[in-house]
Amino acid sequence: MKDMPARIGVLSFYGATLASLFLAFPPLLESVLQYGTIALLVAHTAEVVFCFRWVRLYPGSLLVSIVLTLLFGFVHWMPYKKRAEADAGA
Repeated sequence: MKDMPARIGVLSFYGATLASLFLAFPPLLESVLQYGTIALLVAHTAEVVFCFRWVRLYPGSLLVSIVLTLLFGFVHWMPYKKRAEADAGA
C-alpha cells in the first residue's frame, strides 16, 4: 500500500504525543505534539462530517471507517473517493 508511510507517520506522531504525557520531553516539543494532535483530531473530525459520503463506502463497519478517518484522515477515505469517481466515469 502506497499510503503506508503516511499511516506510520501519523501513528508515530500519536505515539510520541502519548509518550510526552508520561515522559519528560522538552516543553516546546510537548506543546507541538499535544496541540498538533488536537489540531489533527479536529481536522479529521471535520473530514468525517464533510466527506461522509466517501467514509461510508468502506466495505467494513461504518464505525470502523469513522475511527480510521479520525486517525488517518484523507489517507483512509481518499481511495474510496477515487474508486467511486472511476466507477462513475466508466
